[in-house]
Amino acid sequence: MTDRAARRARRDRWLGRLGGVVIRMLASTWRLRVVNIGVVDALLARRQGFVFSLWHGEMLPLLWSMRRTRAAILISEHGDGEIIARAAMSLGYRTVRGSTSRGAGRALLALTSQLEEGHPVAVTPDGPRGPRHSFAPGALMAAQRAGAPIIAIRAFAEGVWRLRSWDRFEIPKPFTRITVVLSDPVYVEAASAREAAEQTDRFVELMHRTTVPGDG
Repeated sequence: MTDRAARRARRDRWLGRLGGVVIRMLASTWRLRVVNIGVVDALLARRQGFVFSLWHGEMLPLLWSMRRTRAAILISEHGDGEIIARAAMSLGYRTVRGSTSRGAGRALLALTSQLEEGHPVAVTPDGPRGPRHSFAPGALMAAQRAGAPIIAIRAFAEGVWRLRSWDRFEIPKPFTRITVVLSDPVYVEAASAREAAEQTDRFVELMHRTTVPGDG
């Protein structure tokens, strides 16, 4: 490892730890309501692996609200992925490194293995670089291989700061009300990974249908 790479690694570790502290401090002020949490509790109780599907820009409050699941999160190997990974691990999550554009094959195998062992995993199908609210097929392929359901999960905060990034990343303001909504479990109806990859439109629709009751 070069001196420059070593400095970057130390910086990323430090920023990741700091990020975890900042998330805890901010999140401790949020007023959270979780809709349909029973579907997660039921799957965890019988050790059925499942996939959380979440939009990249809504990641922050969802990391906080689902931390007790200790899900394995798919996190990119490039850019600021190491910082996000460190922050997520500080909240109790495990990580799988890779994305649809880098380390895809290895990540797909790791996700499938986690699901087959009965663990939840979390994937941002529009990450790590968008386009926003697109749906890369990796989560569907892993779910199909493992026979695991997908649960769409969304966060709706009354007050947020939005970054000027491709995903319009949301940082809920202190003391704001946040509603987290989970869909019912949905299985990928496909006989092969190739067929599963062709169902992205169906799961984009599922994401958009997952809204606060009475709002959609």
